[in-house]
Order: sequence, then C-alpha cells, then structure tokens
Amino acid sequence: MNKRKPKDYVLLMLKGMGMGGADVVPGVSGGTIAFITEIYEELVNSLKSIKPSAVKKIFSEGLISFWNIINGNFLMAVFAGILISVFSLAHLLETWLEEEPIFVWSFFFGLILASAFYVARKIKDWNWRKILALVLGIFAAYMITNLTPAQTTEAYWFVFLSGALAICAMILPGISGAFILLLLGKYQFILGAISDLNLVILGIFAVGAFIGLISFSNLLSWLLRKFHDITIATLAGFMVGSLFKVWPWKETVSTFVDRHGETQPLVQNNVLPSYFETVTGDDSQLLFAILFALAGILIILSMEVLTKTKKL
Repeated sequence: MNKRKPKDYVLLMLKGMGMGGADVVPGVSGGTIAFITEIYEELVNSLKSIKPSAVKKIFSEGLISFWNIINGNFLMAVFAGILISVFSLAHLLETWLEEEPIFVWSFFFGLILASAFYVARKIKDWNWRKILALVLGIFAAYMITNLTPAQTTEAYWFVFLSGALAICAMILPGISGAFILLLLGKYQFILGAISDLNLVILGIFAVGAFIGLISFSNLLSWLLRKFHDITIATLAGFMVGSLFKVWPWKETVSTFVDRHGETQPLVQNNVLPSYFETVTGDDSQLLFAILFALAGILIILSMEVLTKTKKL
C-alpha cells in the first residue's frame, strides 16, 4: 500500500464526511459515496482485518503493529469524517431536504445514476451470470426500498439488531442505514436517543453496529475476493434499484406523526413531474431538477477524470 501524505488523510476525511452526510438521509447510502470516491474496497478490507488474531498483536508485537494491520490511519480518517458529518452536516442536509426536496433528490439521482454506470464499467467481460447478478441487485434494492416502515419493539435486543443491520447498509451501495432504521421503525427512536444523549440506548446500538460492521465487511471482502465481478455487478444493481427511492417527484399515500408532533410521509409513490403538479398543486421545478441531476453526473465524471489524471 502506498504511503499517504497528510493531505491524503484530509481528503479521506472529506470522503468520510460525504459518507456520513449521505447515510443520515433515508434513501442515500454511504456505501455509494465510498464507491464514488474509490475507497470502497479498501474500506471493506480494512474493516475485515479487525479480528482476534489482529488484536493479539497488541500483546505480542505492540499497538503499532495492530494499527498497521488494520490500516488504522485510513480508518481513523474516514470515520472521523463520518462522525463530523453526522453531528454537523446532517442537520444541514435535513434542512435542505425539508426546504428544497426536489433539488436535493435530483442531485442524488444524477449522482447515483452516474455512479452505477461508473461501477458497472469496472466489469470488463459481461456474461449471463453477471447480468443476472445486476438484475437481482436491482430487484432486491427496489423491493427493500418499497417496504412500508414497521412499528417494532424498543427492547434492547432489537436496538442491538437495528444497529447491526443499519451499519451493514452503510457500506452497502444503494441502501442507506437511515432507511433501514426507518423500515425497522427505529429511525426517530435513535434520533431521539442522540438528541437526549441516552447513553444506554446509544451504547447498545453502537455495540450492535460494531459487530455488524466487522461481520458484514468480512462477508463482503470474501465475496469481492472470490466473486469480484459478480459482486460488483450486484452492487451496481443495488445502486440502480435505489434510484426508485430517490426519484424527486412523489405522491404521498399515507403519513405518520414523528416525535416532534410533525406529520411526515410514510408511503409515497413515484409520479411524473406533470402528475406531481396536478395532485400537489406545486411547481415540479423540472428545469432546475434536470440541472441539479446533471450537476451530480458532472461530479462523477470529474472524479473519473481526476482519478485517471492522478494515475498518469
């Protein structure tokens, strides 16, 4: 692995901030951002290296040896960015979503669309198995993102399970951890625990998240090593399938009241811009939506150009 310079770790922190900001929005995945910024496989493999044999190195060879084995500088930079984003940019993103949802979702739509194309291009030789994996990924993401959020228990075991499942989604492109929490009926509950600094709930959730992250990263690392192209095709499918969730124009079918007493959409159907104007009476803002989507696409194209330039 090439030795990184201080400016490289600043860039990694910024990428982590992108992941954290994406994951608090139900429908956008931190894993997608990791893929876009080309740190996905290193992130998965670094997390996979955190295992008992590595921990034993602390006692036999010292903390520095353990730190090097788990690629500690990389993980620290990325997760520092994620935490900074969760406790700062997250609120800003939620404000934008509340005030200009069409623009935000249009931007993410373009970002994810271009990203899925970019990820799919990593596969050189397509065959029926890889195409099937792509289709199954699209179908799985579509089905998951169209599930109706559930009402579930607040027992500690379920908080633990929610942490494990939500964190797995964080490194799975196309499906966000926030959306998994929404499906499990724990999105508002965990946000409330953060606001109230409920250390018991947050501690149980964090333990579940840590165990889920290590376990799932091992599975993903194995899949990428043994079935690289099929795994990439499936992940690209997840990203395409998630486009149904981030479609900017929606008709609200049913609502729920959140912990602040505010009415929030529960079930929504995707509609065309013209129909959106008919049923809501609001402007579809189609022209600006297209411009924001193109901005998302342009960012991915720019990243690809910069990556190629850096390799020259």
